[in-house]
Amino acid sequence: MRKILIIEDEESVRENILDLLEAEDFETLGAANGKIGVHLAISEVPDLILCDMMMPELDGCGVLTVLRQDPMTATIPFIFLTAKSAKSDFRRGMDLGADDYITKPFTRAELLSAIMNRLEKHATLKRYFSPQTAIHNLSPKMQLLQISLHRAIKQQKFQEFEIYYQPIVDIASGKIVAAESLLRWQSPELGIIYPTEFIPLAESTGLIIPIGKWVLKRVCEQLKSWRNLGIFSLNIAVNLSVIEFNQQDFIQEIINFIETNELQAECLELEITESMILQDVNSAVVTMNKLRTLGVKIAIDDFGTGYSSLIYLKSLPINTLKIDRYFIHNVATDPQKSAITKALIQMAHNLNLNVVAEGVETEAELAFLHQHNCNFMQGFLFSRPLPAVEFENLLLTNKCLYV
Repeated sequence: MRKILIIEDEESVRENILDLLEAEDFETLGAANGKIGVHLAISEVPDLILCDMMMPELDGCGVLTVLRQDPMTATIPFIFLTAKSAKSDFRRGMDLGADDYITKPFTRAELLSAIMNRLEKHATLKRYFSPQTAIHNLSPKMQLLQISLHRAIKQQKFQEFEIYYQPIVDIASGKIVAAESLLRWQSPELGIIYPTEFIPLAESTGLIIPIGKWVLKRVCEQLKSWRNLGIFSLNIAVNLSVIEFNQQDFIQEIINFIETNELQAECLELEITESMILQDVNSAVVTMNKLRTLGVKIAIDDFGTGYSSLIYLKSLPINTLKIDRYFIHNVATDPQKSAITKALIQMAHNLNLNVVAEGVETEAELAFLHQHNCNFMQGFLFSRPLPAVEFENLLLTNKCLYV
């Protein structure tokens, strides 16, 4: 039986909704204000939340903000109930991560339609993005992975995680100019776990929010440490998930991490994917413009796998395109990959963007990229991802790439 939480300060409205949903065989919970609603959401973890937008003390937007920051409630479908007079405020709620809104007064059919639509979409997304999160369908290893990840985050055992750095090299000079930060997890129960195994699980459960915040914090602290050693001309790229990117306090967190560590914003580059932008182009551009105003750099990761964004590329406030490793593999001998990669490099340069080729593994691939004026390379030909201490040694010994 699906469980629905109704947070509504007007008793008659709340009781009517509770009666209607109980008649439709939903399990219901009622909260008379935002604070009670937050408590019930965290303790009961309902399948969907209906929340009045306009309430005294903690209003609907405040409730949503709190719940989106808690890993256990971050992905619960959330529908605002808003009076006609408050309709102009609904955009703010959607920007905070609400899934839908219903304008009062609404009919039984309108309410049920909105609820079923969100429940069905949420179920579809869970199946599509992370079918393994239904624990009864998991292998014993994946069950342990899910339990261990929840334990590590809930108990704040971030010492189990380590950030590796893969050098990004200027092809023309051969010098290391940047690095991509890549997360590793050393689980006491399972050993080393790679991101491809635990990141989808973290995203589907909302655990990616505290994980991502920890990564950004540690990267900024590491940058400060390297600057104290005299290493100034180095940028670090950090991968973002769509959930992090859409968090209300995301921009302020970036500002805090930069200011706390006395960094120049330009030394931080955030990597986002084409699919993240295409989910809501206008909203993504607003966030990206705020980041660029701060001085933070933005890269489009795995470029070439989501061709639809070519339509918007000219208007995106970005610095860098990272060409997906699929196109780089055997680029020197595959005519189709060669043509596509050359076109991507030329297009990016025409838009005054830098280009990073990912997954460079052979001298032939490097020679092709050098011939066609690709700016930067990243891949095993130069270095695998390294723990911070080993990457620091590369920097201090001035290891260079020879083309």
